[in-house]
Formats: sequence, C-alpha cells, structure tokens
Amino acid sequence: MPINAEYRGPSELPEIIPVFPLPGALLLPRGQMPLNIFEPRYLAMVDDALRDGHRLIGMIQPDVTRSRKEETPALFSVGCVGRITQLAESGDGRYILELTGVARFRVIEEMVVLTPYRQCKVDFFAYLGDFTARKGEEAVDREALLEVLTDFLKANNLKVDWEGVESAPNEALVNALAMMSPYGPAEKQAMLEAPDLKTRAEILIAVTEMDLAKKRTSGDPPLQ
Repeated sequence: MPINAEYRGPSELPEIIPVFPLPGALLLPRGQMPLNIFEPRYLAMVDDALRDGHRLIGMIQPDVTRSRKEETPALFSVGCVGRITQLAESGDGRYILELTGVARFRVIEEMVVLTPYRQCKVDFFAYLGDFTARKGEEAVDREALLEVLTDFLKANNLKVDWEGVESAPNEALVNALAMMSPYGPAEKQAMLEAPDLKTRAEILIAVTEMDLAKKRTSGDPPLQ
C-alpha cells in the first residue's frame, strides 16, 4: 500500500518510538497489519501517534524466555516500525487500524517514560535495505515458494486467490506469506531478522516443510 509519507532513510524517522509488544505478530516493510486496539494504554499510544503527526508505531514481540514480569515482558532486540495508514472508530471504544511497515529497527534501550505505553530508542541503520522497495527479490526461489504454498493449502483444506498470488511481486508475496503464516514467535522472529528477502523465503519454506512433515507423521488434523 502506498503511503503519503516517503521515508528515504533512517534520518527521516524518529530515534524514539512507541512500541506495541505483541506475541506472534510479524510486520515487515511495506506489509499491511490490521490491529484491533482496545486496551487504554494502546488507545493512548494511537492518539499520541496521531497527535504528534508521525503516525508511527513499532511492532515488536515480547521475549518470554527472558521475561520476569508479565506486565512488562522483555522484548526481542529487533522489531519493525509501521505507519498508521487506515483508522476507524468502532463505536464501542476501540480503534480498528492498519499499519503499513516502513523499516525494521534494533532496540538500543527502553526509555523511562510517563506514558502508559512503552517507548524505545531504536536504530534503523542496520536495515538500510528496507528503505528500497523490492530489493533482492530476483534472488527468491519463487517456484519453490509456490510449491510449498500449494502443499500447505492442500494439507489444510485451504484456498487462495491464485490470480492475486501469481501477479504479486516477490517481495509482496514473501512478506505477505510470512506475516500470515501460522507459526510461533521464534519462527516469526527468525523471518523478521532474516538478512535479505531470499533468506526470509528460505526460512518460510523450511519451516513450512517441517510443519507438513510433522503433520504427516503425527496424523494431526488440518487447520480449521
């Protein structure tokens, strides 16, 4: 989805951003993530992002393996900042919004803040390639990706808009499939931190093949 703001590099993004810890949530550059916001602290976060004008929210997963406090769990070191590109009020106190991914970031430190939501000082320079659309997509093994997608759909009795899949550029296809994949936080984090699009596709293929093999040997029923 095109966005009104054009971000050409890290210098055009703030050093300190609000973060939304959400397990299993994967946002990638130029990908779209729908969110249903209802907790007061995150409603305040959205209000402040709109009021400040930057409309940016950092999506990041809590790292439960290092967490001691349930209310403020430790965070993974890498997340992805997104811009609010759609927002609607539900009428019952919720926001229904969509984030469009801009670039990944590395957490430098979590700030001590008075806001009810968490904020981090972040570094975007490790992910300069995220600011270039479709970078490295020619190296993606599209045939292998579509083959494993076909196997996954058959195993789980699912259907897909093949016309849309076939017309999608490699970057959009890989990132959309990664974001929609039903895998856990560790697998999602591995796809997020992949150094390039080719590696992300390879991780997605490998994880899906392992999942399919496990289902075949265990006789697990397909996803509902």
